[in-house]
Amino acid sequence: MRRTLPLLLVAACALGLAACGSQSNDVTGQSAAVEAGSQLFTARCSGCHTLSAVGAEGSAAKVSSAERTNGPNFNARRECYENVVYAIRNGGYSGAIMPANIVVGKETEQVAAFLAKYSGQVAMKDPSSAASKVKCAQVPANAGR
Repeated sequence: MRRTLPLLLVAACALGLAACGSQSNDVTGQSAAVEAGSQLFTARCSGCHTLSAVGAEGSAAKVSSAERTNGPNFNARRECYENVVYAIRNGGYSGAIMPANIVVGKETEQVAAFLAKYSGQVAMKDPSSAASKVKCAQVPANAGR
């Protein structure tokens, strides 16, 4: 029994870890601002928004199962830098549930730079999608520094 107990504990821990959901941040090799923005998005935004690049699944999969706190799915929705900065500072566009200033200062710019680069990537693979038609100004070179 003494020999099998440690093995059983190790097996139980391995099964427990395997059952946990995994969030992976696939954002590497980018500017420091974009990488920092991806970390901030994961920590502060992924509970309400979906974005595959960081393994975030906070949006409702179907409209019929949506809750008040579900934010836009950024796989399908393209966002420009200026719009993200505005939304963060003002609690979204409709004054709904998003807290204003969930990040501030250079962190706002970092999240905006990250979303400007990664939002809408899934939808943009379809040339007929609305996301593929969004034209954004270039992210300022000094954003998030």
